[in-house]
Amino acid sequence: MPHFSIEYSANLEGELDMRAFCETIRAVAAEIETFPMAGIRVRAFRAEHYAIADGDPKHAFIDMSIRLREGRPQEVKEAAVARIFAAAETFLAALMAQRSLALSLEMRDIDAGLSPKAGSIRKHL
Repeated sequence: MPHFSIEYSANLEGELDMRAFCETIRAVAAEIETFPMAGIRVRAFRAEHYAIADGDPKHAFIDMSIRLREGRPQEVKEAAVARIFAAAETFLAALMAQRSLALSLEMRDIDAGLSPKAGSIRKHL
């Protein structure tokens, strides 16, 4: 872990290189000592149907969610959130200067007892 889910409004298609954005988030997460590289997952989902603020279709959003196995100290999580959000803002700065865009991020702890895992990624790294 961590697992990143990025939901974004469909009106960003063609204006935002989502693959590059995902890679930016993955690279920043990989630099954070408390995040094991083998556990990092970044995925993005386009939202076809949405309504924002006053309903004007020019508005867009990117909502990032980080699910993280429980047990890290609060200050470690806060530092990670700040670092990831700063990287997202930097990546999106030019786009945000040109258009209406809401960016949000939330980190949630996962109860390890209720979230079994299996995989072979570590074996292949």
